Amino acid sequence: MQFLQFILARLTHDALADDRGDVPGWVMITLMTAILVAGLLAIAGPALNGLFEEAIARVSGS
Repeated sequence: MQFLQFILARLTHDALADDRGDVPGWVMITLMTAILVAGLLAIAGPALNGLFEEAIARVSGS
């Protein structure tokens, strides 16, 4: 019974002691998302701008 308590205490201690998280993973995901959005905006920006201008013109009656 003591051996089981020792194993359980050891596993609990190790799990609680390692609270570093995955910061590099989150940084990479955020950076990749920002690059993807910037790339899509650079490629589709003029088309989106044209659609926006056309929609505003239809709404305003011009």
